[in-house]
Amino acid sequence: MSHEPETFTQAALRLIAAIPRGRVATYGQIAAAAGHHRAARQVARLLHAASERHRLPWHRVIGGKGAISLPRGGGFEEQQARLEAEGIRVDGQGRVDLARFLWTMRGKR
Repeated sequence: MSHEPETFTQAALRLIAAIPRGRVATYGQIAAAAGHHRAARQVARLLHAASERHRLPWHRVIGGKGAISLPRGGGFEEQQARLEAEGIRVDGQGRVDLARFLWTMRGKR
């Protein structure tokens, strides 16, 4: 039986869906694990286009420096509230302690 290789989009969707409650991943981390380490912006576009349809935990994906990337008044507050509801502390600048909350993806690739 022949299996088609998983596309970047399929891999990214699978990885985002697997981020556990109380953990975050970065756009770049998802891109690298999906096979394209320089495709962080593609992950952001994918989240924007497919989060609702695929019921993805979009709020668990943050910028590479550990901060919420959405602007204040443009989704920042909702993402912060969702993260904090899962026990993830977000500081006044929208940063998350990656040493404490980053998902390590063990066994995911």
